[in-house]
Amino acid sequence: MKKRVAVGMSGGVDSSVAAYLLKEAGYDVIGVTMKVWKKSDIYGQKEEKDAGYIASSLGIPHYIVDFQKEFQQHVVEYFVREYTAGRTPNPCIACNRYVKWEALLHKALELGVDCIATGHYARIEKLCNGRYAVRNSAAPKKDQTYMLYRLTQQQLSHTLMPLGEYTKEDVRQIAQNAGLFVADKPDSQEICFVEDDDYAKFIREYSSVEFPAGNFVDRKGNVMGRHKGIIHYTVGQRRGLGLSLAESAYVLEIRPKENEVVLGYGSEIFAKEAVAENINFVSRDTIEDGMQVIAKIRYNHSGAPAKIYQEGDRLRCIFEEEQRAVTPGQALVLYDGEYVLGGGTIL
Repeated sequence: MKKRVAVGMSGGVDSSVAAYLLKEAGYDVIGVTMKVWKKSDIYGQKEEKDAGYIASSLGIPHYIVDFQKEFQQHVVEYFVREYTAGRTPNPCIACNRYVKWEALLHKALELGVDCIATGHYARIEKLCNGRYAVRNSAAPKKDQTYMLYRLTQQQLSHTLMPLGEYTKEDVRQIAQNAGLFVADKPDSQEICFVEDDDYAKFIREYSSVEFPAGNFVDRKGNVMGRHKGIIHYTVGQRRGLGLSLAESAYVLEIRPKENEVVLGYGSEIFAKEAVAENINFVSRDTIEDGMQVIAKIRYNHSGAPAKIYQEGDRLRCIFEEEQRAVTPGQALVLYDGEYVLGGGTIL
């Protein structure tokens, strides 16, 4: 019997081509569009319609499932909570773990589907140690493995990623050849639930909390000026500070209790190590202290050689060379060669 696979279809070119490739490969494909946030009626309806049109053109069933409750709990509330605490969250990582996989996979398995598939640029392999691993995409510029380090073994065992061997250019060409009208559709760049890309406005309106102005200070506590509320800043930020200083300053730290934003210059923004909690291992279930890895501290970070050490339920990562803006709340993702070893949340 053909394997039945549910493809998460967003109405974009990547998920559309993922569905097309799986159908061409002989899978019994159904399309599923997840309603996760009201955002705007016009936007939501367009994405749902685009996905529906693609499914119809491919001759596959299409369903819309409502995961707004799960998305609000695990993504939006987490996003607001982290910014309020002076950290910089990764909502897409939380969405992958709890909505695009946990909620969707649970629903799919209930419906008798064998596995789910997405349009991510990554590969999944079963290793000789019996574990399922996330492997780098064959297209480094589009690699999305950083966003997938929190997936569980159970989730990975029921997942297909058909775009792992393709470049973005390949995918658009496949869509063009297949007559899919989304072939030239632009990628979405902003966080999906923040319509105007104004995080601070969204946080104020969602939480009904005002975040008062406070002091910019240096490491010694000297006042350097006034900030407009801590939710407007993130570690490493240089622009938009609204200060006239002799040289460019960077945000080094955010102190919610004191309502202070700490600024510094030059080398002060660099750090030799990072400590992470909420660790999830992927390709292995244990590590040896001093293990050599490549560590990424943000999505667009190129990765840096480092050694890692386990300290109870935390990991300490010591880089060979200092790294710029190690940011609390961001993910520290560790690679063993081409495979995601695991990762955690930077403290």
